[in-house]
Amino acid sequence: MTLELPARTSAKWRAYPPDVLPLWVAEMDFPLAEPIAAALHDAIDRSDTGYRWAGDLPAAYAEFSARRLGWAPDPGRIMLLGDVLVGMAETVRRMSDGALVITPPVYPPFFHVATTIVGRELVEVPLVPGAGLDLDGLARAFARPDVTSFLLCNPHNPTGDIWSREQLVEIATLARRHDVLVISDEIWAPLTMPGRTMTPYLSLGEDLTGPDVALVAASKAFNLAGLKAAQVIAGSDETMRRLTERLPIEVTYSAGHLGVIASIAAYRHGDAWLDATRERIDANAHLLSSLLVEHLPAVGYVPGESTYLAWLDCHELSLGDDPATVFLDRGRVAVNPGTDFGAQGAGFVRLNLATTPEILTEAVRRMSVAAGR
Repeated sequence: MTLELPARTSAKWRAYPPDVLPLWVAEMDFPLAEPIAAALHDAIDRSDTGYRWAGDLPAAYAEFSARRLGWAPDPGRIMLLGDVLVGMAETVRRMSDGALVITPPVYPPFFHVATTIVGRELVEVPLVPGAGLDLDGLARAFARPDVTSFLLCNPHNPTGDIWSREQLVEIATLARRHDVLVISDEIWAPLTMPGRTMTPYLSLGEDLTGPDVALVAASKAFNLAGLKAAQVIAGSDETMRRLTERLPIEVTYSAGHLGVIASIAAYRHGDAWLDATRERIDANAHLLSSLLVEHLPAVGYVPGESTYLAWLDCHELSLGDDPATVFLDRGRVAVNPGTDFGAQGAGFVRLNLATTPEILTEAVRRMSVAAGR
């Protein structure tokens, strides 16, 4: 373990005792991209720490999306918010009024946004193991008269799946037929693995996705979660007008000025760092596959098409519904319990690949010992 990592004071490195290897929350162990670090140092040097100003951020994201994802959204349809979860909660709250659909196993805050923060009924349409989205199930859910919104996770957390253009067209077609708002969480899109292609939902065109929104940020791809700057993209001018009218100004001011500065630097000058990081994550995914074959062959793992998250099927280890507790108590490795992602996650764990090969190797060794292998 390198010396600078345990010296970090973020949640990843402070939530557990020092003897625990933290491979849980979605933070990277990699050095910050130099253009971002330089932009932040420059801001501090000029005492530029006041209230946020969006400035060039919408244009910078549109340029980045055009280069990296093949789609340039209209900067005039991009609004600044604190983070993707704020955008998710506020668009559900302000733009819909009924039950909400999710596709578990899925990022745990999806559940909390629906039930605790917004107070909506939750309709679960689980992924089909080995096949992904249950489009027939979504059709039945959207047809319910009480359903008014759908939280789409694309790319999907925790599985790393990327939904095809054809699947997205079917979702948008169903949404228009049943007047369902689609909120597409695309925070992981820049971390699509080499050789894979991700289709931004709103790129399908205004006729299909005009009433909908997408949520994006530099936070996952460039490790900027603590700086608080996300963007909500409207599918049409009318949707942007509704967002502008309905989202209170204090919600938009949850964004941080340093987050804006860092995000602009990431979007405009971070391509080389991002390419190297994607290669590094892809190499770690292959390393993890090899380590599991050697030390934990009973664990099922299919490297994701995106994200730096590994979704591990531990059923064959006979460690019960919550193997994460065993890995922590016996092996001193912190991973996310699969049950946090829904009932479908029982027997699974989520492991963070964005670390060093040495830490990953030691983590699998400890997990093997913890499992009695």
